[in-house]
Amino acid sequence: MAGESHQHQQIMRAASTSLVNNRDFGGRRAGSIGRRSAAIKRDHLFRKLVRAMLALGGVVIAATVAGLVLDGIGWTGIIVTMLAMIGAVAFFSTFPRIKVPTIESLGTGDTKSLVGRTELWLERQRPALPAPAIQLVDQIGGQLDALGLQLDGLDGNTPAARDVRKLVGETLPNLVSTYTSIPRHLRSEAQAGRTPDQQLTESLGKISTEIDSVTRQLAAGAIDNLAIQTRYLDYKYGDGLEAGEKQG
Repeated sequence: MAGESHQHQQIMRAASTSLVNNRDFGGRRAGSIGRRSAAIKRDHLFRKLVRAMLALGGVVIAATVAGLVLDGIGWTGIIVTMLAMIGAVAFFSTFPRIKVPTIESLGTGDTKSLVGRTELWLERQRPALPAPAIQLVDQIGGQLDALGLQLDGLDGNTPAARDVRKLVGETLPNLVSTYTSIPRHLRSEAQAGRTPDQQLTESLGKISTEIDSVTRQLAAGAIDNLAIQTRYLDYKYGDGLEAGEKQG
């Protein structure tokens, strides 16, 4: 019991630290747990704006053609045109709504887009989670951004990519989905000494640790290469650079 309590305190401290870091970390849109889900939302909004502008252009062209054919559209035509423009803006600012991936589809897409889609799915589940779990979901969002940078250069058919797809596209969403399937009034009732709220929080903490470990493993090659290049530069140019600095 003492060990579990200590682990829980570590998880909560890590989540609190992550929240502070996230506030200082730019690039996220309000309400997004990660930069990649925010990018998906920005792209969706941009496409909606383009459709709205095209619709407005269509209404203006139609009104212009009607005015040329009818030798003017009069006040009635102007009012109809304005109403059509307002209707077009209202419609395309609402539809189409952003499509949130289903839990079944998360693990089936390509590895590079997995991070953004998982972040988007987690955001939709976020309101149903207890406060400690929400903090960990926010932390995982930042970790997924870091993982995504490693996945961008990774072959999707490698064992490492398959492991990431299973962890991020299956294990994580299945855990959250299992929790949300429990009736709300039972989530705070203890079973075998722990409530579903506590079990979810502890499991998310373990997944957070695993995502961080995977990211470090994938980045190890780049870190080693950087160290080799640095040693090479020190060996080849170190004396020259030091002499230049002294002369300056």
